[in-house]
Amino acid sequence: MIEVYIDGASAGNPGPSGAGIFIKGNGTTEKYSLPLGNMSNHEAEFHAFIEALDICLKKGYAQSIVSFRTDSELVNMSVEREFTKNKSYAPLLEKALQLAKEFELFFMKWIPSAENKVADELARLAIQKKHDKERD
Repeated sequence: MIEVYIDGASAGNPGPSGAGIFIKGNGTTEKYSLPLGNMSNHEAEFHAFIEALDICLKKGYAQSIVSFRTDSELVNMSVEREFTKNKSYAPLLEKALQLAKEFELFFMKWIPSAENKVADELARLAIQKKHDKERD
């Protein structure tokens, strides 16, 4: 089984944002720290999920059991219900659901923030990377 921990972070709401993705399985780990544009924290959470789905598809993990873990109750519930009340998140949810359909066995699980520290650190690092790059 492949475990994918995801997190989005924003410096301000909205503000510069980043996605953190930590993948472990098959005896290996992968870490991704991806700067995003200016957006809300919730949007960053959805983007982190979409980026993680995309990475897993490109790496051929869709043939494995893939369990996504997030500390975002909004993302978790939206995926579970295949619905979001906030219309601005609807296109992000739709894209994520389309990608998720390409997985043979797809699971999403809500976890407490304490269990998602690596992805959180990677998301914050992505914001810092973008900030450092803009200062150079």
